[in-house]
Amino acid sequence: RRLIGWSCPFSRSERCQAVHSSSSLDRQDTPQEGTSLEKNMKSSVEKNMKSNLEKDFSPEQREVLLRLLNTASESQLDCVKELQGKKAASIVQYREQYGPFPNLDTLRSVPNFHTPFIYRLCLSILSLNDRTDPEVIAKFLKPDIPVCRLQEAESIISIVFGLRKLAWAHVDRSLTVREWQQKECFHLVKGKHLPEVYLETISSVVSVLPQADYYILEKPSVSSQNTSLFPVVLHLRTVEAMLYCLLNPRIGEEKEQRVFSMNRSTVGKHFEIMVGEARTSGVEVVQRLIAEASIAPKPRVTFPPELLRQYHQQLQPRGQNRYEEMCDALLQAVTCYELALF
Repeated sequence: RRLIGWSCPFSRSERCQAVHSSSSLDRQDTPQEGTSLEKNMKSSVEKNMKSNLEKDFSPEQREVLLRLLNTASESQLDCVKELQGKKAASIVQYREQYGPFPNLDTLRSVPNFHTPFIYRLCLSILSLNDRTDPEVIAKFLKPDIPVCRLQEAESIISIVFGLRKLAWAHVDRSLTVREWQQKECFHLVKGKHLPEVYLETISSVVSVLPQADYYILEKPSVSSQNTSLFPVVLHLRTVEAMLYCLLNPRIGEEKEQRVFSMNRSTVGKHFEIMVGEARTSGVEVVQRLIAEASIAPKPRVTFPPELLRQYHQQLQPRGQNRYEEMCDALLQAVTCYELALF
């Protein structure tokens, strides 16, 4: 990509001479050390790029870049292509040790962050920040959906289902919880996986769901390769298929998908509740969100005042009934919006 404001410090004849020298080296059987002109050119280019790192981006662009780099969680940084893997963790570790980045030049202090890479990273972040770009895809959802569509959504419904319960959270773009419920579905796993029983049960749930722009389902994480768990996989896949059909009845006419799936691990990484490759319970995280909503002036998630006390009492541990599906549904909705709107 073109680097704005950068110009080559050498004349046309000097550049041609360097190219000719490089071509001559390629034709030789044994590689030889580059000419002094090539070395000077490379050194000058790198020096020029280093000095232009700050001024190649406008103050508004630098503000966007530094805001994301200084405040995004590791899971949010991991959504940037150039930061996938260990680089997102490197940024978080640097911030924890030295504090926020005061300017873009400080990024060179992060291990393995050289100047050309920082340029690519900055351009990638700025492209993600463009809310009108239909080519920027929300990679944390399947099937693919442009981020701009999620950012324009007034509300979404997050749905999580297990062997005995189906829970949903209706959340709007201001992260206000409009509705949050669950329904017991004990008889599904006790039967013979009859399609008419699944259709009747799932239809009864869909009929009481409020209207929303999109529906986000938790993708079943049980491996189909484990034959002993085949009944569980069959149950989860059947529920998933029913929801895709019933929540998107006009897909053949509209040609626009309204139902999407999110990996359970994406939510776990976002809220930092992963232990290795496994995700731990999200009940404690939700309890903290509810407690914060009752005392903080600007909480991360807002609950209706008349229901705040009810939710607080409802999520108190009572034996094995910990409302795991309800908590997972809420955390999934928050993750989806925060990753899309950040």
